[in-house]
Amino acid sequence: MIDFRLYLVTDRRLAPARALDDAVADACRAGVRAVQLREKDLDAKSLFELALGLRRIASSSGAAFFVNDRADIARAARAAGLHCPEDGFPPEVARRILGERAIIGVSTHSLEAALDAEEHGADFITFGPVFETPSKFRYGAPQGLQKLRSVAAAAKIPVFAIGGVTSARAKICLDHGARGVAVVSAILGASDVGRAVGDFEKAMGGL
Repeated sequence: MIDFRLYLVTDRRLAPARALDDAVADACRAGVRAVQLREKDLDAKSLFELALGLRRIASSSGAAFFVNDRADIARAARAAGLHCPEDGFPPEVARRILGERAIIGVSTHSLEAALDAEEHGADFITFGPVFETPSKFRYGAPQGLQKLRSVAAAAKIPVFAIGGVTSARAKICLDHGARGVAVVSAILGASDVGRAVGDFEKAMGGL
């Protein structure tokens, strides 16, 4: 079910010179196989319209499309699944809303939260921040690679490292047990999105 290793998370502020859908389209054409829409400041109508467009882009390239937190938007846009914040919907509730075939991811920031997400039916988790990154300051100091290793060893579901992950750091995350990496700025903030995706593919030996 989880057949991807690079999980692209959106932030439209990182692509001010171009539309987010153009950047995501470039990423998908370069091989990205999973995209999560995470634009927390948008109203429901704007988020739904953006979700429809990005889902079409992702689907046209065979990529899975996820919506962060908003189960109603995910269902209305016919997303492949939902990504739940650590304090959001329990995975089993998200699945009840979206159906048994939905893929449910959960953000986690501790071993306890990771195991709780697994116990309650998550298909995969993100864990971090592994490295220092401005977007994750509110979650405190970086978790580091050893905590990533501990979570990956304890969890039976795929773990994706998030937070400050670059192509140069991707391989070491895999070496510490991660199934893959979740990325925002290292791709969407790049001057050449396709090349940035290619750098991750080379580093990880596949997307």
